[in-house]
Amino acid sequence: MLVVIRNTFKRFGIDQAIAYTVLARVLQAGGGAISIVFIARYLNNVEQGYYFTFSSIIAIQIFFELGLSNIITQFVAHEVAHLSWTSKSELEGSPEALSRLSSLLRFCVKWFAVISFVLIFILIITGYVFFNKYGKNSQISWQLPWVVLSVATACLLMVSPILAFFSGLGLVKEVAQVKLLQQVLNLFFLFFLLPLGGKLYASPIGSFMSFVVVPIWIFFSYKRKLLYFIWDKLKEWTIHYRNEIFPYQWRIALSWISGYFMYQLFNPVLFATDGPIVAGQMGISLAALSGILTISLSWINTKVPLFSSLVAKKNYSELDNVFNRTLKQASLICILCLFCFVVVIAVFKSHKMSIGNRFLPILPLILLSLSTFVNQLVSAWATYLRCHKREPFLVFSIVLAILTAGATLGFGKMFGLMGIVASYTFLTVCISLIWAFIIFKRKKIEWHSEVPELTGSN
Repeated sequence: MLVVIRNTFKRFGIDQAIAYTVLARVLQAGGGAISIVFIARYLNNVEQGYYFTFSSIIAIQIFFELGLSNIITQFVAHEVAHLSWTSKSELEGSPEALSRLSSLLRFCVKWFAVISFVLIFILIITGYVFFNKYGKNSQISWQLPWVVLSVATACLLMVSPILAFFSGLGLVKEVAQVKLLQQVLNLFFLFFLLPLGGKLYASPIGSFMSFVVVPIWIFFSYKRKLLYFIWDKLKEWTIHYRNEIFPYQWRIALSWISGYFMYQLFNPVLFATDGPIVAGQMGISLAALSGILTISLSWINTKVPLFSSLVAKKNYSELDNVFNRTLKQASLICILCLFCFVVVIAVFKSHKMSIGNRFLPILPLILLSLSTFVNQLVSAWATYLRCHKREPFLVFSIVLAILTAGATLGFGKMFGLMGIVASYTFLTVCISLIWAFIIFKRKKIEWHSEVPELTGSN
C-alpha cells in the first residue's frame, strides 16, 4: 500500500516540500470551507463584509514588500549554486558567494525592520479613513480588531524575508513545515474565538500567533546557528542593492503593485458601491479561488530554488524538462479543484442551503474560476522567467492593472457585480493569456540563446 501511495505521489511530482506546501494549502482551503460555516454562524452579513474587506485593504502591504521576498529566494539560490553543505549549519565553497550571502542577509534584516514599522501606521490610518467614510452607518466594532490586524501584518512582513532566505538555501521542506504550522494556528484561533464571541478579533489574533511561530522556529533549532554563520561571513564582496537588486526589483515591484489593482480592488469597490453584504460574497468566493490557485502553484513555487540553480548553471534543457512536467501537474490539480468547487457550491445553492448564499451566484463564480485557471498559467510562466533574475512582465502588468482597475470602477458603477466579473474575465482570457504566452516564448528563446548551454553534470 505504501508503495502504491509513494508511486502515485511520484507520478504527480509530489516531493516532501510540495507535500507540506500542498498540505498547508489544502488545510487552508478545507479550513476555509469550514470557516465559512463558522462565519455564517457567528458573523452576520455586514460583519462578513468587514471581514473580507479587511483582507483586501491589508493587501496594500504589497506596496512595502514590493516583491522583494521572491527576489531574495532567487538571489540566494544563485549564490548557493556555488557552495556545498558541510553540516546543517555550515556551508563551504566560494568565499565570494558566502560574502554575498552575508551581505544579502544583513540587507534583508535591516530593510524589512524599517518598512514593517512604517507599515503599521500606514495600515491603521488607511483603515480608519476608509471604514469611517463608507461604514459609518453600521454598528460594527471594527477599530481595535483593525489595529491588531495591522500590527500582526507588519510583524509577518518583518519575518517574511528570513523564510524566503531559507527557501533560497534549499530548505524548502522546512519552510513549508513552518508555514503549515502557521496555517494550523490561524485556523485554530479562528475556530476557537468565533464561538466565544471573538467576532472580528479572531483573524487578527490568529495572524499574530502565526508570526510568533517563526522566531521560535528559528531560535530553538540549528537555523539560528546557520544565520549566525552566514552573518559573520561578510568580506569585501557584497550585493549592491542599487546596482543588482533595484534594477530587477523596481520592475517586480510595479508588477506586484499592478497585481493589487487587478485582484484586490473588487472588495473595496463593492463595499463602497453595493454594501458589505455583496462585498462579503465576493470576498469569500475570491478567498476560495485564491486557495485553489495557491495549491496548484505550490508545484511551481517549491521549484523556484531548483529553477534558479539550473539557470545559474545554464542547464536549460533540464530546466525546461522540470518546468514543463511541473506545469502539467499543477494545471491538472487546478482544473480538478476548480471543477469540484463550482459543483459543491452549485449543490449548496440548489438545495437552498444558507451557506450557498454566502457565495456569488453560479455564473460569476464560473467566470472567476476560468480566470483563476488562466492566472495559474500566467503565474507559472512569469515565475519561470523571473528565475533568470529579470522581469519581462512589467509593461504587461501595468497595462492589465490599468485596464482592470478602469473596468472595475467603470463597469462596476454601471452594471454592478456582473459588470466587474465579466470585464475581468474578458481581460484575463482574451488579453492576459495571449500576451503572457507570447512574452514567455519570446524571452525564453532570446535569453537561452545569449550564452551557450552547459549540459550534463555540474
